[in-house]
Amino acid sequence: MAGKKKSVSCDVETTLRIIGGKWKVLVIYFLQDGTKRFNQLHQSLGGISHRTLVKQLRELERDGIVSRKVYLQIPPKVEYSLTKVGHQLKPVLEAMHIWGERFGPRSAKPGS
Repeated sequence: MAGKKKSVSCDVETTLRIIGGKWKVLVIYFLQDGTKRFNQLHQSLGGISHRTLVKQLRELERDGIVSRKVYLQIPPKVEYSLTKVGHQLKPVLEAMHIWGERFGPRSAKPGS
């Protein structure tokens, strides 16, 4: 069996594959409030490079989480919004928020 890649498959792994990483969850979080243009997202996500944001948005679009609408005008205008599937992640993000409040660094107690 040498050379075979170990395959682990579960629903949590699927979720992590789609929204895993620091930036994707934050992109989804900021799009919950409504449609945003690229620069609005970039400003909301202080610290992300343009290249990384483009990559994250493309992956979220590929996975059906984010919708991209291009307006044929000059200057070009592109807007991003959550799809119906993307909106279904709201309870997941809310659960992560609650967990972070309870167990994050500010509330952590030594030895717990």
